Amino acid sequence: MKVYKSLAEFSPLPNAVVTSGTFDGVHVGHRKIISMLKKTAAEKEGESVVLTFWPHPRLIISPGNADIKLLSMLEEKIALFDELGVDHLLVLPFTREFSELSSDRFVEDVLINGIGTKTLVIGYDHRFGKNREGGFDFLKRNADRYKIDLVEIPRQEIDNLTISSTKIRKALSEGDAEIANELLGRPYAFEGLVKKGRQLGRTIGFPTANVDVSRQYKLIPAKGVYAVKVILRKNTYLGIMNIGSRPTVEGTGITQEVHIFDFSDDIYGEKLKVEVMHYIRDEKKFENINELVNQINLDCELARKYFGV
Repeated sequence: MKVYKSLAEFSPLPNAVVTSGTFDGVHVGHRKIISMLKKTAAEKEGESVVLTFWPHPRLIISPGNADIKLLSMLEEKIALFDELGVDHLLVLPFTREFSELSSDRFVEDVLINGIGTKTLVIGYDHRFGKNREGGFDFLKRNADRYKIDLVEIPRQEIDNLTISSTKIRKALSEGDAEIANELLGRPYAFEGLVKKGRQLGRTIGFPTANVDVSRQYKLIPAKGVYAVKVILRKNTYLGIMNIGSRPTVEGTGITQEVHIFDFSDDIYGEKLKVEVMHYIRDEKKFENINELVNQINLDCELARKYFGV
């Protein structure tokens, strides 16, 4: 897959089959659209193009809104589209200036002159251009002028997209990893560098990796203890993770601490990816360290049972 970070990097294709959207999460519904895109490109002997935007438009339209949480960062989306076998991924920088582009200019400058769009795979409710004035009906009315073939994504599929995105965020905010993962078609994941904490885990027999997720808008699941898979140095390990404030040891702030089973290497400063698999329990405050240790032993036992090891 070829990746372009601006329209200037992209040379118009002779037969581009295009779909566009924010594709946050690249979930099961999005994958159906990409499957339709690839099938259409094959039928028309063209090349598949996904047009997306970064930063997420909501971050530009509503800057500083802490309620905006994203399922996927740009590098994650790139990797996911690559796995799906898209020919070209064009990432347009979304700016205030770009948001003011009229629907007509968007079609002319971006879709036609910039990409060389011959076929557009689009949903009935997809909107583009200033004030979201453009859409399927607009393109249909101007079909002779633009000379772009339209392939409409069925309404049911589009409705499912909205439901899926909302359900995934809701499930993660409630700790329901299984529902989120089912809708995503893969485990929900985040990554970050391992930074030094208070190192209390080592003193009680459960060394933990404190994963620093630096991306402000990346959605972190609800507080609690989870069974997780950990990808480190291209290897996959099993473990448990606590998301929360560590009330028993007077922690401050929210952290993501991972205990990797049967692992004791020094990994400070290394990048670690966490796949959230199963919710075990709520975070709670224990009366003393012994109670905490007993509970962590039980958490590990439950996680191992979940993984069947």
